[in-house]
Amino acid sequence: MMHKVLFSLSLSGFSLLFMNFAFADSFAKAESGEIYTLPSLTVRGHETANLIPASTYESVVSNLDFDPRIDFQSRNMAEAQGDVSIRGGIFEGTGIKVGAATLIDPQTGHYSTELPIAPEMLGEPKVYTGAENALYGFNSTAGTIDYDWSQISEGGSATLGAGEHALNFQRLHTAWTQPLDATGEWNLGVEGEYSRSESDGTIQNGDHDFERVSGRIQLIGPHSQTDFFVGYQSKFFGWPAMYTANKFIDPLEYEDLRTRLYLINHQHNYGEDNSIELSLTHRRNIDDYQLDATSRTSGNPFTYIAHHETKVSSLGFNGWHRLNANAGVRYAGQFTADDWNKVDPYTSPSANASRSYLKLSILPEFRFNQGAGEQFTFKLGGSFDDSNRDDSKFGLISELSRERNHTNGDSERVYLSYSEASQVPGYVAIGDAQGGPFVSNSGLGRERSQTLEIGGSLNREDFRIEGAIFYRWDNELVDWTYANGDVYARLANGVDLETFGIELIGSKRWNTLEAIASYTFLNKDEDYGDAAIDASFYALNFAKHRITLGAIWTPNDLLELRIDNEWRSQEANALRTSDDVALFAHIGLSIFLPDYEGLELFAALDNAWDDDYQDVPGTPGKGSQLSCGAIYRW
Repeated sequence: MMHKVLFSLSLSGFSLLFMNFAFADSFAKAESGEIYTLPSLTVRGHETANLIPASTYESVVSNLDFDPRIDFQSRNMAEAQGDVSIRGGIFEGTGIKVGAATLIDPQTGHYSTELPIAPEMLGEPKVYTGAENALYGFNSTAGTIDYDWSQISEGGSATLGAGEHALNFQRLHTAWTQPLDATGEWNLGVEGEYSRSESDGTIQNGDHDFERVSGRIQLIGPHSQTDFFVGYQSKFFGWPAMYTANKFIDPLEYEDLRTRLYLINHQHNYGEDNSIELSLTHRRNIDDYQLDATSRTSGNPFTYIAHHETKVSSLGFNGWHRLNANAGVRYAGQFTADDWNKVDPYTSPSANASRSYLKLSILPEFRFNQGAGEQFTFKLGGSFDDSNRDDSKFGLISELSRERNHTNGDSERVYLSYSEASQVPGYVAIGDAQGGPFVSNSGLGRERSQTLEIGGSLNREDFRIEGAIFYRWDNELVDWTYANGDVYARLANGVDLETFGIELIGSKRWNTLEAIASYTFLNKDEDYGDAAIDASFYALNFAKHRITLGAIWTPNDLLELRIDNEWRSQEANALRTSDDVALFAHIGLSIFLPDYEGLELFAALDNAWDDDYQDVPGTPGKGSQLSCGAIYRW
C-alpha cells in the first residue's frame, strides 16, 4: 500500500508543480498575443484525460467512469461489467449506438456495453440527451452514447503490461491501406487486433480472464465509407455479491460471457450538404452466470446457475437532407428482431422469447438568419415506437435555438427543447421467474419519458463552457428493488420518477496544460406505489453532487502526465455499507525515449486513494490497481 501512496503523491506533487510553471508560462504567452489552438481535451470531444486503463487492455468503455456526461457503475472494473447511466436514468435507459444502429441487450441491459471492437476503430463517443436522444436513440429514454467508425490509418502497435494482483495483458494492433486507382480517390483498408488479459483481481474472488479479437475491411470513395466488421470476445470474471448485494452471506458470483458481433456500415454524402448512413448488425451474446453462496449459520449451500443466449439483428439508418438554404430534415430509423433463451433452476424446462421493434423519427429544421453571424433554428417533429409485444407510442421532438458565430471562430449558443421517448423492458424483468434470487414482474409494460431542457454553450479559442438545466418525467420506469422482509435478492418493479438536474462542463488550455472540469446536481421524486420497498439498486442509486476534474500536462516531448478525478456525494441507500461520499483518482505517466522512436513506457494507478465506495449498493467496491508496461507503435 505504501508504494502506491508514494507513487500517487509523487505524481500529484509533480502535477501541481508543473501546473504552476504552466500557468506562469501561459500568462506570459497570453500577454505576448500568441494564438492557441483548441484543446484536445474538450467538451463534446475527449472528456477524460487517461487513455490507458490500469486493470486490463483498452476497450470502448475504458475511462467512461470519469466522463462528466456519464455515471458509470462498475462491478469488478469498467471493462468487466459496467452499467452506463445518463442524467440520473438507469443502465437499461441508455443506448449504445455504433454507426447508424443501436446495439441493445434485450435480456437485462447489463450487457449493452459488450462490444468486441478495438478502440482504434471508433471515434470519440458523443452523448445524446433530450431532443438528440429522441431523434437518434433507439429503445432508450435517458440518453444514447454514439460511436462513429473511424478512417483506417496505416500502422500498428504492440503492448505489453503487468501489475499488481498477478495482472498481465498484451495487445497487437495493425492496419494497412492501399489506393485502388491512380487518382487516390478510392482506398482499401484492412485492420485487425488481438488483446488478452488476466489477473487475480483487486479483492479476493475478483479474478478475470479476457480475450478479444476484431477486424474490419474498409472501402473509402470520394463520397463514401463502407466498413465490414467482425469481432469476438470472451470474458470470465468474478466478484462477490455482484448482483445479489448482501442478501446472501459470502456470495461468490461469476460470469462467463462470449460475444460475437457482425456489422456492415455505409456512409454516403451526396449533393452539397446531404448525407445518409446505414448499418446492418447481428450480435450473439452467451452468458453463464453462477451464484454459489454458503450460509455461515446453517452451512447449507445455495447454488444458482443460469444460462442465457441472446441473438439480436438490426437494420438502422439516419441522415440529413437539405430542402433549401433555410430548411432541411433530419431522420433516423431502426428495425430490430431478437431471440432470447434462458435455462435455470426456476424455469421449467426453459424460457424462450422473441420480439421485434421498430422506430422511425423525423425532425424538420428551419433556420432564420439575422445577420452578423446570428441564426435562429426551429425544429419540430416526432418519433414512432412500435413492438409486436407492446403498445405503440408517438413522441414529440422540438427545439428552439439561437446561435451566433463570430469571424474569429468564437461562438455562443442557447436552446430550449422538449422531447418524448419510450422503451420496452428487458426479458428478465418481465419474465416468469417467481423464485430464486431474482423475481420478475410480468405486468410491466412500455416505459415513457418526457424531458424539458434549457441550456447553452460558450466557445472561445482556448476554452469552452457548456451547461444545461433539465427536468425529466419517467412513467413506469423499470427498476430492481429490495425489501428487507423478502427472501429474494431483488424484485422488478415500476416507478414513476421525476428528475431535476443541472450540468456544467468547462474545458481550458494553457501552454502545456489541458484541463476539463464538471459539476452535476440531481434530485429525484419517486413513487413505487408500494410501501414495502426498502431500497433501489438503480433508479435511486445516483449522485446528488458530482465533480470531475481531468488534466493532461505535456512539458516536453519526453513526458506526459494524465490525471482524472471524481468526487461524489451519493443519495443514501439502505443497501450501501460503504460511505456515501467517494473520491477516485486515476493517474497515468508516459515516457517517450528520444533514441527509440515509437516506444512509450507507461505507468497507471487506478483508485489511487483505495476508496472502498460501492458503485452498486451492497456490492463491494474495487481496490486500487498499479500497472506498467510498454507500447511500441509503427
